[in-house]
Amino acid sequence: MAEDGIDRARIAATEALIRPHIRQTPVIACTGAELGIDAGAVLLKLEQLQHSGSFKARGAFANLLLRQVPAAGVAAASGGNHGAAVAFAARSRGVPARIFVPAISSPAKIARIRDYGAELVIAGERYADALAASEQWLAESGALAIHAFDQAETMLGQGTLALELERQAPEIDSVLVAVGGGGLIGAIAAWYGGRRRVIGVEPRLAPTLSRALAAGRPVDAEAGGIAADSLAPRRVGERVFPVIRAFVERVVLVEDDAILAAQRALWDRLRLVLEPGGAAAYAALLSGRYRPAPGERVAVILSGGNTAAVDFPPAQGRAIG
Repeated sequence: MAEDGIDRARIAATEALIRPHIRQTPVIACTGAELGIDAGAVLLKLEQLQHSGSFKARGAFANLLLRQVPAAGVAAASGGNHGAAVAFAARSRGVPARIFVPAISSPAKIARIRDYGAELVIAGERYADALAASEQWLAESGALAIHAFDQAETMLGQGTLALELERQAPEIDSVLVAVGGGGLIGAIAAWYGGRRRVIGVEPRLAPTLSRALAAGRPVDAEAGGIAADSLAPRRVGERVFPVIRAFVERVVLVEDDAILAAQRALWDRLRLVLEPGGAAAYAALLSGRYRPAPGERVAVILSGGNTAAVDFPPAQGRAIG
């Protein structure tokens, strides 16, 4: 059994609970030649099509459905995607929400949180600042804290992505997962339990998990780079780390230029729009930082569509069709 009871049975029970509230996101199968990379079969799990634009909706609904929510509602600190997910889930459940984000959060994510009707507070420059501000508010208000990654209910919700992926693609050999605080990769690793290779991908400028693995425990790391609003919480979660250490095969680091190239490639070849953090796992394949073995069937988790990377001209009153 994984840390905090994050195991297959509890993930499956959570999936049944949240299923009416989340989307089953598609998996598309590609060849390496189609993608312009040195690989055989590549499956892309399109979690940017989830409610609120990322896998975070799974953990948000798990928290609201597994826990008792007080009259004061819920609060969360976020680089943006978790906040949008909590705001969406809270609106769906008729629950008040206050979301704390740092100044580095993208305008697209800030706009989405506001559009979902949550009270938004911009606090400090980095995720750690927003987290500190949220903790103060929680102590004063009695609201329910929904942590972005280091919480059992959050991990149970995120683990439903792996359950869903295994149903859709039971034949895969390995999974590439971008790492921020570690909630998603920890949950995926707990679901597979060593039955598949789970590979973490981090920006070189935000090596949260790499630093923890080198130290043998969660430690502070750099928190910069192009994906800082989603993959740079400064340190990996305490609850998450034992699961990762037990079941994640390794972590590879990618440069910001590789992440930008992955964003462009996903748009040019597949017309998929991903924010930098959402494209990071694919950057490991595209840059060669992860090289599949001959015949290896690789799944890549794409998640994070809250971006204005593709600009459209304003409507001019033209008919469409």
